Amino acid sequence: MRNEKQKHRKPLAQEHSFHNDAETFAERVRRVVGKIPEGNVLTYQQVAALAGSPRAYRAVGNIIAKNYDPNIPCHRVIRSDGETGGYNRGREKKKRLLQKEGAITPR
Repeated sequence: MRNEKQKHRKPLAQEHSFHNDAETFAERVRRVVGKIPEGNVLTYQQVAALAGSPRAYRAVGNIIAKNYDPNIPCHRVIRSDGETGGYNRGREKKKRLLQKEGAITPR
């Protein structure tokens, strides 16, 4: 016979998951992007994987395109082919910011 505590206990994998169940995918994306250090970049695909949905890289682009919080450095997210990709403040500004931070070199 099972005791009531065992019956309602979450499986171990859920207890130690990477992200909070109450957190939305968009919140996880913003948290991951917010932790990218200056001078570094992640790809949209890497951000999606770190946020818990490896195939949602297009959604990552849509989420960060709508971000205007200066504490979330969206310019540090680039395409998998090494191109900088889009930026809601302009592609040229994204390139300048990444060059200034030393994440990319001028061409």
